Amino acid sequence: MNNLSSPVPIIWLRNNLFNTWYNSLLTLISIVFLFGIGSSFIQWALTEAKWTVIPANLRLFFVGRYPQDQIWRVWITLGLIVANGGFSWGLLTRLNRLFDRTSLMIIGILSMTCVAIAIPTKIYSSLFLLINLVLFIATAIVSKPLGKRFPKLVVFLPLIWFINFLIILLLLQGGLFLEVVRLDDLSGLILTILTALVSIVLSFPFGILLALGRQSNLPVIRWLSIAYIEIIRGLPLIGILFMAQIMLPLVLSPDVRPDRVIRAIIGYTIFSAAYLAENVRGGLQSIPKGQYEAAKALGLNTPLSLALIILPQALKAVIPSMVGQFISLFKDTSLLAIIGLVDLLGISQSILANPKYIGRYAEVYLFIALIYFICCYAMSLAARKLEKQLATE
Repeated sequence: MNNLSSPVPIIWLRNNLFNTWYNSLLTLISIVFLFGIGSSFIQWALTEAKWTVIPANLRLFFVGRYPQDQIWRVWITLGLIVANGGFSWGLLTRLNRLFDRTSLMIIGILSMTCVAIAIPTKIYSSLFLLINLVLFIATAIVSKPLGKRFPKLVVFLPLIWFINFLIILLLLQGGLFLEVVRLDDLSGLILTILTALVSIVLSFPFGILLALGRQSNLPVIRWLSIAYIEIIRGLPLIGILFMAQIMLPLVLSPDVRPDRVIRAIIGYTIFSAAYLAENVRGGLQSIPKGQYEAAKALGLNTPLSLALIILPQALKAVIPSMVGQFISLFKDTSLLAIIGLVDLLGISQSILANPKYIGRYAEVYLFIALIYFICCYAMSLAARKLEKQLATE
């Protein structure tokens, strides 16, 4: 009767945090520890920290040294990504709730952040960020009933994103009627996202092929795949990036000199594909042999059985580990600063070298950490939504 008359939060606290004496003791110790750290951080953030370094350098953080008169291309690029993201979100959640408690909380925090930056500093770019956030919500709301009416639209999402990527690359790099901007001139968050996105897209099919090669019955293909995976996994990423920067031009024709960004993407793709191959191999091994036998009984040859029966189940089983690898790859783009490219970390070091902002390390690196967290958590949240959508058991 006491539990029925108690409020729900009290019942949850009693059942989860204070159900035994040692859990109660650990809860109290944790509260004291978090209060001590939290109060010190809040006091520093409100009284000692000088946050003016963030709004004064927002353009450098996000687009780096991209030509000032061509910034409109970056905003169109962001709008395309946001619109496609909202469209995909609506299609993938067509059978579930569009915005649950977690996603609404994240959207609320992002909205308040944009407004908080825009009001005191009069930075109109922050208002554009808020407009993009509204665009994401609007496209998601519109695409959800569209997904219910035409459920096969989900199949075309990879093609839509590929076309969107080509348009974005044309916008950012230029060509045709647009002024050309070299890839090596990109910097800031835009370089980080571009490098991570292209590396993820390229390493995914390469990793699948390596996993299938390691499972192959042909000895040459199997041993070559095993040798590649084990050698690459035994090398540090920074070593592979340096080899891609220095040794790749040596094996190409003297007339072919790819940009340093292209070389970095090749290095990330080579490294990430080896780890993705092991993740996919784990998914392939989890498929019962009866699935292979059923495919043969239906008269499907090996490519069709892999494409229609085996790989969809294997990839669905390893979505968490693959997304973990993608998140790790995104964070590893911070190594671009070591090989001479000015990514988000590199542009932050350039800002801290300014005499006006010497000593503002904590503020700048906390802001960078927040950007990385938002991007990585968005990937994790999208993966959970995809898992829920594919949970057909």
